[in-house]
Amino acid sequence: MRKVIMLYGPPGSGKGTQANLLAGKLGMVHFDTGKYLEQVVHDPTTQKNPEIRKAGKIFDSGALVDPAFVLKLTAKKSKEIAKAGFGLVFSGSPRTVFEAFGDKNHEGLISVLEKNFGKKNMVPIFLKIQPELSILRNAKRKICSICGTAILYSDATHHHKTCPLCGGGLKRRTVDNPKVFRTRIKEYKERTLPILAGLKKRRYKIISISGRPMPYRVFDNILKKLSAKRK
Repeated sequence: MRKVIMLYGPPGSGKGTQANLLAGKLGMVHFDTGKYLEQVVHDPTTQKNPEIRKAGKIFDSGALVDPAFVLKLTAKKSKEIAKAGFGLVFSGSPRTVFEAFGDKNHEGLISVLEKNFGKKNMVPIFLKIQPELSILRNAKRKICSICGTAILYSDATHHHKTCPLCGGGLKRRTVDNPKVFRTRIKEYKERTLPILAGLKKRRYKIISISGRPMPYRVFDNILKKLSAKRK
């Protein structure tokens, strides 16, 4: 499916989980900008590059990495994936108004995607959750160090030791500690959320879905909305 699905929502709203499910179901590529950046800035072989070291410090603080740096990476990858004939699922990207819409000297990612996939094939989706749930999910989240699967904690006594998918060890992301999380929420509200208003100005219709239910129910609701949009 040569579509672009852009999932937005606060940290902990389930963007990454839903992007993985959609990519698997619809035969698309999940381009997780956050995970990709984390790999780039923490790659031991690139630590002599001052630009990457600087980006790594910003990333680990919970702040958003330099938009021009991110735009260059995401635009390049998006064009490569489009050329290969695959659709794209983004989880929380583009992350800033500059990344989304650019300026007089930089073409924004939205324009790049429109040229490579067609505006009619682009679908923005907003996952709504309450702030207290966002905090709870991020405080408890662990991911697999091997396959990257996010582990759900349904109650206070349930603690996984290893990944239920591949058996790999679990770890906490550097951006999920409480202090960093507060910065992430602030960055999201000030720099990412305004993108939705910009998309509306470009005549995009934002699909709004509750991110509170269990992931399989959220996924089912997304599929129903996508199916209705095609009719």
